[in-house]
Amino acid sequence: MPTAGVPLALATGDVLFMPRGADHYLVDDLGSPVTEVAIPGEPRYIPGSGAKTALLCGAYGLGRQRSHPLLDELPEFIHLPADSRRDPALRGAVDLLAAEMTEPRLGSDAVVPALLEMLLLFALRSWFDQQATEHATGWAAAFADPAVAVALRAVHEEPARAWTVPDLSDIAGVSRATLARRFAATIGEPPLAYVTRWRMLTAARLLRDTDAALSAIARKVGYTSEFAFAKAFKREYGLAPGRYRHTTDETPLIAV
Repeated sequence: MPTAGVPLALATGDVLFMPRGADHYLVDDLGSPVTEVAIPGEPRYIPGSGAKTALLCGAYGLGRQRSHPLLDELPEFIHLPADSRRDPALRGAVDLLAAEMTEPRLGSDAVVPALLEMLLLFALRSWFDQQATEHATGWAAAFADPAVAVALRAVHEEPARAWTVPDLSDIAGVSRATLARRFAATIGEPPLAYVTRWRMLTAARLLRDTDAALSAIARKVGYTSEFAFAKAFKREYGLAPGRYRHTTDETPLIAV
């Protein structure tokens, strides 16, 4: 039950994803008082006379200093009802996670984090597949558009390539004008603007997650000059790459 808005009725096997960790209550009945407060990573057991319900909860810490527009587009609550016919992969991930949590075995410490990551990806995939049939714009529509999806995949796989609109349109199999129009209609910006955004997101991740030299990171994201890379990065993030690497980034939790 969101602290503001319409309550959501959950059933056995449902997945509820909260991309921004929105405040919420969980009750057995709308008239029940809220008496317990839980925090991520703290198991809770609430006794009572009713049927026992087990909840599997996970949290992901994501740096949001410069988030990807794909996540920004998501609603506060994503409810994915249990239906193996609708999305067997998501259902399978939930069942595997439940089995590992119910009866931990050798290697469960390594298996559970991997399953949580898989669950997040399957939840997002299921949501976007659903939205693609209902909406003509946004990232859901981009993934459903073969030309845009192919162009996105190419940019993601080779951020260092000196991309041009003709290159991307050739890969996508459509004209330059068609790709530009469909890319802007779904992603919300021209193809080459997205190329720059993806390069900067990739660079930010490399700065935080690796000890690679700035010159090496610059090359990985398509800049032959460290100076040109630093200038582009500062324009996007407001900080020089070296300074960004050593700043503390808040990591709000998103939950499933």
